[in-house]
Amino acid sequence: MVDSVSPLAAYRLAAGFTQESLAEQLSIDRGTIGRWERGTQAPQPWQRPDLATSLRISLAELDDILHRTKHQTDSRSTTPTSNKTASADVRRSQQEWLHVRNAPGVRGRELTELAAWLYPESQRAPGGHVLAGPGWLLEQPVPLESVRLAWSDQQRPTRPLRSLEHVLPLTERGELYAGYSRAVRDLVRPRLLENRLSYRLLGLQSDHGLAMSFGTTTFFEVFDVKQALAHEFKAAWLASNRSVPGWNALPLRAAIGDPFDPQQLLMSPGISTLTIRRDRSDGQHRFVLHERDGGKVADGGGLCHVMPAGEFQPSSVDLADVRNDFSLWRNIMREFSEEFLGNPEHDGSTSRPIDYAHEEPFRSFDRARAEGGLRLWHYGLAMEPLELGAVQMTVAVVDDVVFDRLFADLVDTNDEGRVIGRGGRTDMPFTAEAIDRLGPRLSASALTLLRLGWRDREQLLGD
Repeated sequence: MVDSVSPLAAYRLAAGFTQESLAEQLSIDRGTIGRWERGTQAPQPWQRPDLATSLRISLAELDDILHRTKHQTDSRSTTPTSNKTASADVRRSQQEWLHVRNAPGVRGRELTELAAWLYPESQRAPGGHVLAGPGWLLEQPVPLESVRLAWSDQQRPTRPLRSLEHVLPLTERGELYAGYSRAVRDLVRPRLLENRLSYRLLGLQSDHGLAMSFGTTTFFEVFDVKQALAHEFKAAWLASNRSVPGWNALPLRAAIGDPFDPQQLLMSPGISTLTIRRDRSDGQHRFVLHERDGGKVADGGGLCHVMPAGEFQPSSVDLADVRNDFSLWRNIMREFSEEFLGNPEHDGSTSRPIDYAHEEPFRSFDRARAEGGLRLWHYGLAMEPLELGAVQMTVAVVDDVVFDRLFADLVDTNDEGRVIGRGGRTDMPFTAEAIDRLGPRLSASALTLLRLGWRDREQLLGD
């Protein structure tokens, strides 16, 4: 054996494999085999049994070989050639990470639907597109004003995710990124990616109406968890020839246990609102749909969502804003202002809290609601299966005259994407046919909410 051959490469050759044939045997790419043999990357736990079997050695022997391969790499002196190799490893790591993140060949919400199959039917919402824990999704919508929110100053720790080595790329220095959001910032570069304070779900009860308790977290803390889980699933899906991977290939997801327990999984449930323009004359009701631009947002690009939809978070980290904005309605109003009217994001850049009672457009929104021309409903919570991201499902029903007054300046595009319309309009007919036709373009939570809304249309749209 010559010095340039690593211990792992030697065993591969002894077993009669080329890098290409071993990669084919394990359903991975040749570059991964090369990184294993150079000691710059280690096989993931679920890959090791198949690798050991292919090399006709035990798992203990494989661990020793991998250790010696890594030691050989660490003991090499730094030379211009090794620097070039390190740079090449960084490029390959980042390219492979982007390849997995973008998951070639994915159609619409395909991966979300596949991820839902990991969970029993009892944990899936009607239609099977999203998940719902015990008491999460209500049988019938309730008025938004009946939903009770409780505040807690207690910061309850959640169990951190296991090693993230398999879902993070290398930085330019050859080190693993510290978090998924930092990798997205550097390698994806979306226009909107800001670490804001968010409201963290601590508990949920629906025995006597819907009640939720919240503390605080940050957008990046939740984003890192959700994106790591999604990336792990995509990688395992690609490695399994585009079939549903087994739980042994999803160690991060498996370690969470109960995904509906806020003590096991960090959650900050955003608010998705189906907005219906209620036609009081001939019943030709319509709804508003939004296609998110993948170049502007960090996730959800390319799919259509109900509108508005956003994070449940205060406008700033100031304690006055944290308490002042702790309201589902005030968050929905801010999203109406930003997504429907194209106003700048209400990010607490002013020196005082938002005066919702007197500032426009909030004053007009409040008046419309007080006069009964704008009504809001809450369906409870659902969870997107791919990311295990919780979302609050709400509906806003706005009388036609009120809608046309409040949203006379409805924009075609906003900071996150564009409004989808039909026949020269910026809305869609609220019909079963339209929902079915749009189905393939809709996110899982949007499709679920639209079908629930259609099912309960008499309750939602009645006088």
